[in-house]
Amino acid sequence: MMAIPDGSVRDLLRAANAMRADVVSMIARAGSGHPGGSLSCVDILAVLYLGGIMNFDADDPGWEGRDLFFLSKGHAAPALYAAFHRLGWVDDDDIASLRTLGAKLQGHPDSNACPGVEVCSGSLGQGLPVAVGAAWALKRKATKEGCPERSVYALVGDGELQEGSNWEALMLGAHHRLHNLTLIVDKNRLELDTSVDSECTLGDLTQKLEAFGWCVFEVDGHDIEGLLGTLRSARRVRDARPRAVIAHTVKGKGISFMEDNVSWHGGAPDAVQTEQALSELAAERAAIEGGEVDE
Repeated sequence: MMAIPDGSVRDLLRAANAMRADVVSMIARAGSGHPGGSLSCVDILAVLYLGGIMNFDADDPGWEGRDLFFLSKGHAAPALYAAFHRLGWVDDDDIASLRTLGAKLQGHPDSNACPGVEVCSGSLGQGLPVAVGAAWALKRKATKEGCPERSVYALVGDGELQEGSNWEALMLGAHHRLHNLTLIVDKNRLELDTSVDSECTLGDLTQKLEAFGWCVFEVDGHDIEGLLGTLRSARRVRDARPRAVIAHTVKGKGISFMEDNVSWHGGAPDAVQTEQALSELAAERAAIEGGEVDE
């Protein structure tokens, strides 16, 4: 399936539903993974890759003029792979091979193995600093060579913002006036085994990011139409500040027994749980087709 040029909300709902089914199936087959944080960011990735937000060539993931995306919360790789599946960058056999030796689709994205992955991820707190460097380089290149300026997107988790490297990157991004950079925070409020606030509260994140010199938006991270509007608005901002979108999400979104349940940060559903999860997604898909899900 190719990108959805007009950003049709119903088509994006269908895509997000299929992506969630991929995430559940991949992790169940692998016997390990991170379903909670993967499911919380599915709608964000569906809008970025299939909603006409990012500029790329669906027929050539390595096209030189593409916008860049960095998944800093790399343990949510199944959600990214599910988006790539919709684009045809990975196939059914790849989806079935998650976390197997030598496969394209590893537990964290591998830029040496999987088309569309810009950089390998690992320890949390690295994606935004890399994105800042990329945005700075692309801004300088556009100024020096007169070529079109490319945009850079980074997706981080809210728990990940407890890493100090992010705040150094936030300072640097504002200092260099990286208007071509958009940070998206998957704010699902949970981390490895507890809530973000109980481990180390972020306080008023909007206020903090604004104080660091960023132009900040907030949105329901599961509202497809809201995500489309917010990301389009962020792209249209005419001042020199980098943009930040705080997406309020639910960990494990779409699966009743995983939603807002910290125990599903990591792990795989068993056969009975997988059947229930896929059944719930099938019911949601039927509701989308029947017009029962709000666009």
